[in-house]
Amino acid sequence: MRNGLTITEMIKRDGMIIAPGAYDGLTAKLVRDAGFSAVYMSGGSVSAGYGYPDYGLLTMSEMVETAARMADAVDLPIIADADTGYGNELNTYRTVRDFERAGVAAVQIEDQVSPKRCGHLDDKQIVPADEFTAKIRAAADARRNPGLAIIARTDARAVEGFEEAVQRCNAALAAGADIAFLEAPQTLDEVRAVPKAVNGPCLLNLVYGGKTPMVDMKTAADMGFGITIVPGIVVTAAITAIDAALAALRDGGEYPELHGHADIRAIFHRAGAADWDPLRTRYQ
Repeated sequence: MRNGLTITEMIKRDGMIIAPGAYDGLTAKLVRDAGFSAVYMSGGSVSAGYGYPDYGLLTMSEMVETAARMADAVDLPIIADADTGYGNELNTYRTVRDFERAGVAAVQIEDQVSPKRCGHLDDKQIVPADEFTAKIRAAADARRNPGLAIIARTDARAVEGFEEAVQRCNAALAAGADIAFLEAPQTLDEVRAVPKAVNGPCLLNLVYGGKTPMVDMKTAADMGFGITIVPGIVVTAAITAIDAALAALRDGGEYPELHGHADIRAIFHRAGAADWDPLRTRYQ
């Protein structure tokens, strides 16, 4: 890994990783500049950036290309959402190979049927447990770098209940996953129970308006979670700010004066101009 530590080593060192969701190179840079130690490549946010809902409509190639841009943009570990692995265990094997080549630090595989749905929507469907563990075994075998973390996500809580979700997490860890992701526990008691019932590092997903009660980061760490992702925070802030700017332009008829509005030089700076400006003279 670029920082010299794998995701699991970072968990052991730091206690809990907080990974806001980003969807391109610029938003990955903004997460880095805010001082976070990892970036979550949110499938829902990437889908929104393409103009689609989080219904599993993007292809593996589109997601891998996005992951590569983000990994090139920042020296932080990228946790990549690889949805269902884009097929069966053979497709999952290739998916992990391609994401690893893109430079990510972790790949997340889930047990929904294809096409999947956002984990906090209703009417989800999941594959049989043995099909899920077969994908996880394939994902673990596919990696060339043993430091690449495999995150096993189960959506079984919404379909077959909390106990089945715990069983799937533990089966996935036994099959070679490094981190378990029990999606959408529905009460605080369930959230607390996850790290106690699962036999390995656990990931918590916080979605505003979703099915999981919101907790603060210290509470999540005290509960025993190794990673907390906040997938929608960046794309939600972007949509809110863009709506306000466009409404001000439409209603006022002139370039709006917005609080904290960045000028063109500031935009270039945030996108990495300081890294590129020295090259103007170096090669002249």
